[in-house]
Amino acid sequence: MHGVANEVDPARAGAVLTVDLDAVRSNWRLLAETASGAVCAAVMKADAYGLGMDKVAPALAHEGCRVFFTAHLEEGMRLRPLLPPDSTIYVLHGPPPGTAGDFVEHGLVPVLNDPVQIMEWRAAAQRLQRRLPAALQFDTGMSRMGLAPADVDTLLADASWKDELKPVLVMSHLACADEPGHAMNALQRERFAALRARFAGIPGSLANSSAVFLGAGFRHDLVRPGAALYGINPQPGAPNPLRQAVSLRARIVQSRSVRAGDVVGYGARHVASAPARIATIAIGYADGWLRSLSGRGHAVIDGTAVPIAGTVSMDSITLDVTGIPESRVQPGCEVELLGERQTVDDVAREAGTIGYEVLTRLGSRFHRQYL
Repeated sequence: MHGVANEVDPARAGAVLTVDLDAVRSNWRLLAETASGAVCAAVMKADAYGLGMDKVAPALAHEGCRVFFTAHLEEGMRLRPLLPPDSTIYVLHGPPPGTAGDFVEHGLVPVLNDPVQIMEWRAAAQRLQRRLPAALQFDTGMSRMGLAPADVDTLLADASWKDELKPVLVMSHLACADEPGHAMNALQRERFAALRARFAGIPGSLANSSAVFLGAGFRHDLVRPGAALYGINPQPGAPNPLRQAVSLRARIVQSRSVRAGDVVGYGARHVASAPARIATIAIGYADGWLRSLSGRGHAVIDGTAVPIAGTVSMDSITLDVTGIPESRVQPGCEVELLGERQTVDDVAREAGTIGYEVLTRLGSRFHRQYL
C-alpha cells in the first residue's frame, strides 16, 4: 500500500476510501482484450470518476494505456504532466472560446462538436501557420453534442479546411449502449458508418464501456471505457466481468439503545417498532452518500447487512445494528459501505440511480489509500 490522494489523517477521518489500482489495471487489460485489436483508451473525466486521476492515470500508463479522454480543458491540463510524453489526451467538450492556445501549449487534442469550435480551431491553425490535430464528433441521435449531418455537409463543401485541420479521430456516442437489444444501438451504428465513410482513412470510435461488449461492429479502431475501468458493471443484469476497484469503510461514532416508539433521525421518519440498537457512523450526504438511501440502504458488519434507520444527514447515518455483538458496534469500530458484500452497483440500485453517480459523488473528507 502506498500514497494518499489527500491530507486527511487516517486517525482523524470519519471514513477510509480504498482504491485498488491493480483492479483498475486488470479491468483495462480485460477491456483491451475484449476490444480485439482496437486501441483501448481510458476516460479520466471527473477526476477519474472521483477516484483520483493523479494515481489512476499513471497506473494505467504503466500498464500500457496511451490514449486518454477528459471532459474539460482544465482536466486535460492537469492530466498532461501525469503521463508519458507519447500519450494522447482528447478533451471531449472541445475548446471554450479563446482557449485554443492552451490546447496547443499543453499538447491536447480537442473534440470538435460544432461549427463554432471548428472555426476557433481553424483560426488557431492559421495563426500558427500549421495544421492542428483534432477529433470530430458526430451527433448520430443522442442530440447532445456533435456535428449534425448538415454541419458535416458545410464543412466538406469547402476543401480549405484540410489546410488547417488534421482530423486524427472521428467519433460518436451511443445513447443506449447498456441496453444491448435497444434499437438505437443499430441505428446509431449505421449513421456513424455513413458519416465516417466521408472521412476515409481516419480512425473511428463509437464504443464506450458498455459498447465494448456489444460486438465487433461497435468497436471500430478505438474504444473509450470509463466507468468499467472502476468496476461498474457494463452489462446491467448480466454477471459483471470486472473487478471491484473501490471499498469504503466508515467509523462508528456512537451506539445507543432505543425503546419501542423512539424516533431516529431527522423528520421522525423512523420509529423503532421494538427495542433496538442504533449505531451512528461518520459519513453523510456531504461525503456523497446519497440522501435517497434514507430508510432503504444498508451497511455491512462482518458479513451481516445492517439497514439505514431514518434519514441520511449531512455528516452522519444511523444504522439499526440490533443483534450485532456489542464489541463490534463500539465507537471506532468500522462498517463496510462498499466492498465485497456491497458493490457500487448494489448501492446505486438501492439509491435509485446509477453507479456513475455513486462513484463521482464520493467526497474529499475521506482518508484515501491506494493499493
